[in-house]
Amino acid sequence: MKKLLLSLLVLGFIAPAFALTQQELDSQVMKLTAKFEAMQQKPGKGIPADTLAKAKGIILLDRTKAGFIFAYQGGSGVVMVKDDSGNWSPPAFLSANEASLGLQIGGEQNFFVILLMNTNATAALMNPTIDFGGEARGTAGDKSKGREREFTSEQAVIVYSDRSGLFGAAAIKGGSIGPDDNANVTYYNQAVSLKEILFDKKVTATQTATALATKISDHAKEKP
Repeated sequence: MKKLLLSLLVLGFIAPAFALTQQELDSQVMKLTAKFEAMQQKPGKGIPADTLAKAKGIILLDRTKAGFIFAYQGGSGVVMVKDDSGNWSPPAFLSANEASLGLQIGGEQNFFVILLMNTNATAALMNPTIDFGGEARGTAGDKSKGREREFTSEQAVIVYSDRSGLFGAAAIKGGSIGPDDNANVTYYNQAVSLKEILFDKKVTATQTATALATKISDHAKEKP
């Protein structure tokens, strides 16, 4: 009986947190946009314009809490890729397990921007789960003092956080990120894969998604 009660509590408190409506998903995109904008305004935390301009894809990943009693901490976010014209695709929703969010190094990180710097990195999005542990590069750097580490073309993935600026592979090593199929179906009112959203132009970007793409493009421009 105790096990049954525990199961019902888990279902009652945790499951509804993941059954988001289209409006709630739109709100999630707006929150990610606001967090990205806030990070870019923080001295020493923002992504340099030239690095952002070179990115072929971008993941905005936020830690979220689900449940009232059990408070399991996972993550959710979106991914977008650039086409040959330099335009951003509509966003596809992602989910991440706990290990993906750097909890093993203190548990203080709550927002990540993961840049996919070449087509090999964006092609990895087609895998059922995406593990960036062996690909991510970077250790905490201070952009405001001009000492941020330079990146080479071989570096496929660069990770930033709103707490530490340029982050490192430890942030996501040992965890995986994958498509949130339920969220994508709800948001676009049709069954679409990550590939169809990001590469095949099967869906149209919402007004909220267009606003996110505009913010990213604006921050990829060098300030005079």
